[in-house]
Amino acid sequence: MSRHAILAEGAGSAMLFAAVVGSGIMAERLAGGNVAIALLGNTLATGAMLFVLIAMLGPVSGAHMNPAVTLIMRLRGHIRTSTAIAYVVAQLVGGILGVWITHLMFDEPIIQLSGHVRNGPGQLIGEAVATFGLVLTILGTKKTRPTSIPASVALYITAAYWFTSSTSFANPAITIARSLSDSFAGIAPVGVPAFIAAQLTGAVAAHLAADAIFSESSGETA
Repeated sequence: MSRHAILAEGAGSAMLFAAVVGSGIMAERLAGGNVAIALLGNTLATGAMLFVLIAMLGPVSGAHMNPAVTLIMRLRGHIRTSTAIAYVVAQLVGGILGVWITHLMFDEPIIQLSGHVRNGPGQLIGEAVATFGLVLTILGTKKTRPTSIPASVALYITAAYWFTSSTSFANPAITIARSLSDSFAGIAPVGVPAFIAAQLTGAVAAHLAADAIFSESSGETA
């Protein structure tokens, strides 16, 4: 297990989660009540930060920054169990610290709980679809065009913010961290367990689908 990889996962999660929550706060303040404009600002900042972090940290840790991605990489034998556990801890700790630092930047109370209720079958299906697409994008692009992973993931999340009913959290760690911010990007803690269950369901489904779509016999390029 590489200390550098663990630090990369923690720092990357902190920066990514700060981008998600910080851009949400900034967008809400500047949008004048226009939720579509606020979401657009949130989307662009998140997609841009994802590209930068994956391009920068991918060679160090794989730039998971997401327990669902880490789980699938463990299931596929790309990392050890001990590494997967360390990654998830780093993602959670780094991500929560990133949210707290963001609150400090915007003169908000550091410790918060979100009151933004997100629930219902539609949003849970949205989270399963969002995570399915994210993991399939990672696995498929890794197989067919690995140098395009930063752009593919960033563009997928940019799109998924708009085509999924949940605005595509697609990440258990960021779901937990966003429950600790009563801001535009937040989610009430009561909705967290169901969101995470939907995300893990979507991730495992993508793991299975990738084996069928990108198998050695399917004729894809390496």
